Amino acid sequence: MVCGRSSIFKGVQAVRSTFSLSVGALLLSASPVLAQAGPATPAQQDENSQTVADSKGKWITLGTRGGPVTSPTRSQPANLLVFNGKKYLVDVGDGASGQSGKAGVQTAALDGIFISHLHFDHTAGLAGILGLRFQTNAPKTFTIYGPPGTQEMVDGLLASMTPGATANYGVPGAPVQDHRTGIEVVEFRDGAKTNVNGMNVSVRSNSHYSFVPGSDLEKRFQSLSFRFDLPGRSIVYTGDTGPSSAVEELARDADLLVAEMMDVPLIVATVRRNNPRMPEQAAKGMEAHLTKHHLLPKDVGQLAARAGVKAVIVTHFAGAETDTPDYFEYLRTIADHYDGPVIIANDMDVF
Repeated sequence: MVCGRSSIFKGVQAVRSTFSLSVGALLLSASPVLAQAGPATPAQQDENSQTVADSKGKWITLGTRGGPVTSPTRSQPANLLVFNGKKYLVDVGDGASGQSGKAGVQTAALDGIFISHLHFDHTAGLAGILGLRFQTNAPKTFTIYGPPGTQEMVDGLLASMTPGATANYGVPGAPVQDHRTGIEVVEFRDGAKTNVNGMNVSVRSNSHYSFVPGSDLEKRFQSLSFRFDLPGRSIVYTGDTGPSSAVEELARDADLLVAEMMDVPLIVATVRRNNPRMPEQAAKGMEAHLTKHHLLPKDVGQLAARAGVKAVIVTHFAGAETDTPDYFEYLRTIADHYDGPVIIANDMDVF
């Protein structure tokens, strides 16, 4: 297999020994489990229609930026899962509709959305998806799967669409269309299992939220990780999480682990630099929160090793970018704990 990027590794002992090698020296063949097809394009979508229908499925990283800060090179968190002709968004950050279009999938062709948690960097694109589907007369039922609170969020978004939907295209005498028609919500809690069009979906609550046990907020909200068991492969999506035994259990022996990862020291240093008057206590509190609620490189490696997954994709990435020493250090740190293939994904990568 021809590999498209230098961050794909097999035989990670080479990475442990040095991370300052040239890009060419780091280009090693990847496991068949982690087959990177390169950026998706509409032309490729047409040419590879049979591949799209493959029961093994494709995972496309539409948006790989970690956190709510925008980036000139990475879009907000969103993914596209394609199998047996079905197309699902997994998280729907701002710009998800445009990124899906780049992958050759229009909003009207989507079959549903899975949402991991209700932070706005993971949900801001939902209003666009719902509105564009209405404007293009999407014909089929559209189901949004998510954590507790998803119904309330969708109801609010649909209410916000009422003026635009009522005016519609501004044609006198046009039949009235209800923009709520066909929109369904299924809320999941920890331990839920269901089958969606031949795909077994399992859900665990992770450690991205740490509300006081028994509190109202703890009862109302959960942050979820998903496992998608397709006929040909198993894919686990961590969503946003800190270290979590529940996620390790969910990911046991999965073919592909799609894990978030953040360079917390770098983020804290950047925030301090941009806010020199930030109180020390506030900075330390932010660092503690990020460390507990997100995965560091060592956490990704330990999670992958303990779960026994076959390959890892890093997304929801906030850190030093490609071909810097820190970037290779992330991979080396993961490799200290996990000896399988790893890649830090870019927007529009196909796996």
